[in-house]
Amino acid sequence: MNDTQETTSTTPKFVISRTFKAPLDRVWKAWTEPEQMAQWWGPKGFSADVKTLDLRPGGMFHYRMLSPQGQEMWGRMVFREIVPEERLVFINSFSDPECGLTRHPMAPEWPLQMHTTISFTEADGKTTVTVEWLPYEATESECETFDEGRDSMQAGWTGTFEKLESHLDNA
Repeated sequence: MNDTQETTSTTPKFVISRTFKAPLDRVWKAWTEPEQMAQWWGPKGFSADVKTLDLRPGGMFHYRMLSPQGQEMWGRMVFREIVPEERLVFINSFSDPECGLTRHPMAPEWPLQMHTTISFTEADGKTTVTVEWLPYEATESECETFDEGRDSMQAGWTGTFEKLESHLDNA
């Protein structure tokens, strides 16, 4: 049996949602405009620089994050599907400054790539954002690391959502 597969059906998705007191068009722009992404993207305490944001299937979001201690980390998203104000689907990974794939700088067994779906729904002037994460082309060991990291993913996305909420409140 091949221990690498496109999407890992035996590994449950990580799913997290947050409802923001902002209309859908404003939340969508926060996710798709480089100048806005630079203001909130990344874990709490981190700053971000957008190097490229080419919003089209096959396009890429390439960014640099800086930790509070000054550690530089690069990431990239390669877009697969874009349905305006509804869904973004991409393959997410850590990268180097030249956009090459790299391992997680603090967790070398973390999946090299993640299949990510960001869904947007609006009701009563509020927008719910749902993130779904699943290892992509991952080994069994990487899937185990993913499963063991659910608390960390919950904390990381919660902090990222807090930054987005603050950005939307101040926009």
